[in-house]
Amino acid sequence: MKTGARTGNLPTLIACFMHFDLSFMLWVLIGSLGVFASQDLGLSPAQKGWLVAVPILSGSILRIPLGLLSDRVGGRRAGIALLAFLFVPLVLGWLWADSFSSLLAAGFLLGAGGASFAVALPLASRWYPPERQGLAMGIAAAGNSGTVVTNLLAPRLAAIVGWHGVFGLAMIPLAVVLLAFVLLAREDSSRSLVAPASGTRQLLRAPDLWWFCAFYAVTFGGYVGLSSFLPIFFRDQYQVTPLQAGYLTAAAALAGSVARPIGGIVADRVGGVRLLSIVLVVVAGAYGLAARLPPLGAMVGILVAGMLGLGMGNGAVFQVVPQRFRRQVGAATGIIGALGGLGGFALPTLLGTLKQTSGSFGSGFLALSVAAVSAVVALRVLVGAREQWPAAAEVPEIT
Repeated sequence: MKTGARTGNLPTLIACFMHFDLSFMLWVLIGSLGVFASQDLGLSPAQKGWLVAVPILSGSILRIPLGLLSDRVGGRRAGIALLAFLFVPLVLGWLWADSFSSLLAAGFLLGAGGASFAVALPLASRWYPPERQGLAMGIAAAGNSGTVVTNLLAPRLAAIVGWHGVFGLAMIPLAVVLLAFVLLAREDSSRSLVAPASGTRQLLRAPDLWWFCAFYAVTFGGYVGLSSFLPIFFRDQYQVTPLQAGYLTAAAALAGSVARPIGGIVADRVGGVRLLSIVLVVVAGAYGLAARLPPLGAMVGILVAGMLGLGMGNGAVFQVVPQRFRRQVGAATGIIGALGGLGGFALPTLLGTLKQTSGSFGSGFLALSVAAVSAVVALRVLVGAREQWPAAAEVPEIT
């Protein structure tokens, strides 16, 4: 039933969750199949990193045009087009990708699923008032639980039908979600969709936008990067089976997925900036401990704690964004998601490259810890320089 923007729209919120969930499933699909594909193709550690990083890169880049498109034609239309396009890389992965280069090409196109972020979240956000943004965005963005589903199911299916066959089977849930989104998703007709070019230019000149990008690169980039690379990490570092690597990754990804809506709800109560300050410290500590490469049981516990922090940090960032950029939430979400998602591209390439050059994953985790500490310091400097940053600042009206 359609309701006003003041109270929200439950069918649309459900549709956005499904869209985001399925898109995330496909976005990290190659990462979950990386153990199988790398064995078949004989990939080096650096190539493994690139294999799982390229879909994250393309999905991040595409968030900018998809966010702008969402503001101009509506999230529903943009969301339908995105889901329809995803059939293309699935067919390629199923019937064509039989080398490192061809799998990279299919992965680049499959990365479009990551752009769902700039479609589903703004579509849901426009239905809800500022005081309910943390809850609404948290529920819609909990679709990142798709990473859990993929890491649980894809390795088991690959053992039965082969990793190529998993791409073909993935078209079944894609068709179901496409139909559900068409039937459930609705635009909030009380809001104008067209975002003038002058407003976009003004948005790009807002310093807060770029700080949000940096913080999101640490939180979301860490979540999606680890969700994609951990199957390979567990396999190479601890010599577990591909199925065990998938299960361990799913456990860590589940922690981050569940934590995201919790982070949004907590941020509604205590403030997104305050919560972000706390969780960044947790993340920095988790990376620092992971750099020691402890035994498997301890490492799983450390990564789960880190994923909890990353997930809550994601919710904290986007509790604040719709309040700061209410009129251009689609464009702001797309830009922040795109540049923030580049952190997810950097993480697996960093871990894979440093593993190949130094012989240890520890140096990569140490570098990630330094990045998280730097984010904490930057956030505290911003808060100290401007009271109640960023909501209380007097900023130009974006129209």
